[in-house]
Amino acid sequence: MYSYIKGIVVKLNKDHIILDNHGIGYMVYVANPYAFKNGEEVVVYLYQHIREDANNLFGFKSEDARDLFLKLIHVKGIGPKTALGVLATAEVDKIINAIEEGNISYLKKVPGIGAKAAQQIILDLQGKLVLQTEAIKNPDMEEAKEVLKALGYKPKEVDTVFDKINEIMDTNGYVKKALSLLVK
Repeated sequence: MYSYIKGIVVKLNKDHIILDNHGIGYMVYVANPYAFKNGEEVVVYLYQHIREDANNLFGFKSEDARDLFLKLIHVKGIGPKTALGVLATAEVDKIINAIEEGNISYLKKVPGIGAKAAQQIILDLQGKLVLQTEAIKNPDMEEAKEVLKALGYKPKEVDTVFDKINEIMDTNGYVKKALSLLVK
């Protein structure tokens, strides 16, 4: 089984990219091919799906996305293409939050996911993804949250503000950005 491939994106298609690695072009199915750029060197984390009639590679920009994909394909009725569709809808942490909160309507927005499949995803994965979200936490962001709480802001206010911050910064950057959002 492959873990990742580092190569140059040579072609974008509607559901896959072609990744050149030392003269070999790998066709890799991805959630959003247009998140990649032609000529860009990338690392794509992989899952190899072998069936009687196919041998497909599914690729992800992060290991967290691949881990969520692996959990999704173990849900009854969810195959690799559907799981990739789930990952195409939002960031990994937002999908995990929807599952943890039991948000069926959010999951039903994904093509190929009906009420029954959404309920099955929640039933099978709810409570099992909490550790994964803990691993996603950024230590600088957590420190900045503690600084704001020490300044007297309520934990709920702090969490709401940090949900709006999508950038990666150091602790001071997070504090400044959060304070600017709190003042508005």
